[in-house]
Amino acid sequence: MKKRNLKNKIKENKFFNKIMSNKFVKKLFTKEVILYAIFGVLTTLINIGSFYVMTMFLHIDENLANNIAIVLAVLFAYVTNRDLVFHSGARGFGERFIEFCRFILGRLVTMFIESIGGSLMFKFLPIPFIVSKCLITIVVIILNFFISKFFAFKNTRKYDSF
Repeated sequence: MKKRNLKNKIKENKFFNKIMSNKFVKKLFTKEVILYAIFGVLTTLINIGSFYVMTMFLHIDENLANNIAIVLAVLFAYVTNRDLVFHSGARGFGERFIEFCRFILGRLVTMFIESIGGSLMFKFLPIPFIVSKCLITIVVIILNFFISKFFAFKNTRKYDSF
């Protein structure tokens, strides 16, 4: 009941309606994009949170903890992207294994892009390192979305705008 009331209040909000009437915004803010962003934040929290727990409480070496945290975060991202964001149509072990390999390959490609792009930006752009890091991270997030949507996952379900 509350969920329906909130949805109705959002739909009745003039500011929201004005923004959502823009065609570009409608195409940008789909349920798929919103869910991708939410689970991306959760993936980041798992990465940082598990690293923190392993280093501060379990006293695991920082490098080992970082690598374990990355693996946990990527596995979480795979499961949430497969089931909750892109609603994969892959069935059976074989299709899921190929899908997983494509997902990992996509992440390896963007990791390479982030590494090389970051190095080039750090060396040649006259801007603070953190700004370069943020810019390349935005590029990587966008690339990961499109790689997941069009390469890694078979999508059998279409989304409307929010």
